[in-house]
Amino acid sequence: MSRTLLIIRIVFVAVCAFAGWLVCLTIREWDPYQFLAALIGLCLGLLTVLVDVLLRGFSLRGLSAVTFGIAVGSLIAWMVGASPLLEYGDPQIIFLVRLALFIILSYLGTVIALRGRDEFQLVIPYVKFVPHEVDVPLVVVDTSALIDGRIVPICESRFLSAGLVIPQFVVRELQTIADSADPRRQARGRKGLETLNALRRLEHVDLRVVESEVGQGATPEDKLIFLAQTMKAKLLTTDYALAQRAEFQGVPWLNINTLARALRPELQTGERFSVELVKPGREPRQAVGYLADGSMVVVEEADRRIGESVEVEITGILPSAGGKMYFARLAAEQ
Repeated sequence: MSRTLLIIRIVFVAVCAFAGWLVCLTIREWDPYQFLAALIGLCLGLLTVLVDVLLRGFSLRGLSAVTFGIAVGSLIAWMVGASPLLEYGDPQIIFLVRLALFIILSYLGTVIALRGRDEFQLVIPYVKFVPHEVDVPLVVVDTSALIDGRIVPICESRFLSAGLVIPQFVVRELQTIADSADPRRQARGRKGLETLNALRRLEHVDLRVVESEVGQGATPEDKLIFLAQTMKAKLLTTDYALAQRAEFQGVPWLNINTLARALRPELQTGERFSVELVKPGREPRQAVGYLADGSMVVVEEADRRIGESVEVEITGILPSAGGKMYFARLAAEQ
């Protein structure tokens, strides 16, 4: 709970208790009940705060839908009550019928309006009022996804249509990494900030930088999961461990690495492609390279070509826990 909101609630309850005592003080006949009046005011304040807590997450659009539903239900109840159907009869029975119509039709109007609040609109001839704050899916972006950078081309392709939520503590974490004395960490932090600026320049991207009110002792991972739970959003990351923690706590997640693996082309035996050889393999005269998705390529008789980009032909495929391992030979030597 926000500390400011907590203070406001405490002050409100105290004011309610003081107001009850003050009302009792202004009426002389109530002087013996000053303590009881203050207690009643206190209870009313606590009840109001309880209603406030129960209505947490109730949007302004929902309030407008409820108001519209009550208004329509009351109008229908009034029209039925004023019709000739209830013109004659026992006044008490007519009163009870009108009261029942008001309660039932107001309830039905409210429920129907809430169910259709996404399409909620009031049409008058030549005038159309539509909601501007329609619920949109949200995605909370973590530090690793910004440092990774692939979120920019994903958004440029309009593949991701959800609103992107960047917590303020993620921006501060990127700034801290960018100010690090370690050149590698510094480069990673600057890349994350560049990614954030690139997302800001995309006009079609709904980018929201929010300030989270999570406790100071919480870790960034806990803050991300709590924020995603609170906003009913998904979590976008490249951290497998964080994704698993989010799944354990019931938060849906999106992993850019998982998306990349799902979109990578399925290479078959006999296909040719270029790969950069970066290190020797386990067996003599082998060289190892990696594809863009991290798959390992073991090339036979290629140790002398380490450091070069060569064309190879696949000779075998071995499934592994991290994906697939490809065995190949130099295409130029066939």
